[in-house]
Amino acid sequence: MTTAGPGRPRKQQAVRPGATARDEILDAAAELFTSQGFANTSTRAIADAVGIRQSSLYHHFSTKDELLGELLGGTVSTSLAFARTINDHEGDDRDVLAAAARLHAMVLFDGSQLCNSRWNLGVLYHLPEARAEVFQPFMEARKELRTIYGELGRELAASYDSDASLGDTAFRLVESLINLRADGLLSADSASTTADTVLILAGLERELPAVRAASSELISRFGAPAESFAG
Repeated sequence: MTTAGPGRPRKQQAVRPGATARDEILDAAAELFTSQGFANTSTRAIADAVGIRQSSLYHHFSTKDELLGELLGGTVSTSLAFARTINDHEGDDRDVLAAAARLHAMVLFDGSQLCNSRWNLGVLYHLPEARAEVFQPFMEARKELRTIYGELGRELAASYDSDASLGDTAFRLVESLINLRADGLLSADSASTTADTVLILAGLERELPAVRAASSELISRFGAPAESFAG
């Protein structure tokens, strides 16, 4: 018999991706929460989907809320780390190309995270449960991410005659990808199209080829390989 950890019997061979039982539990919870809803998913159903006993699940997560909190946090943590890095990147904010590239890279990177994740976890953002105090770390992280979008938009506005609220518009456009995905309307280039749209709204359509190249360089340097985010 295989095990889910020291002294934790597993009912069957692992059937989910993940290096550990904890990873498998998160994967199962993500699938069930996004497909049948948080309230309608029991910890027993999650354990069954992994092939472990319910008691083994509690060895890793004490409550269903804890599972949801970790999943929600995972939807913003990678993008927030990238946002902090490029926001602190020493570039010439008076250079239109540099400012535009940072905003474009942010949209492309963040949008690609939402489009390409195994499960469409962004649909969980609007759960009533997600507003509970226990999920404040996630809410604060999402708020910080939105704030950085705003700062990047204002940097561009300071170097070019564009709307100072462009960053917030970009944030909203990126999160609209969650609904497009839920409706089955994503295309292979949805994230890159969204990033381009933000720059078009700023009036920089002619500069797009140069901005894309600089954006790709930022992602290659500070995020994941640029080709992973080509759409």
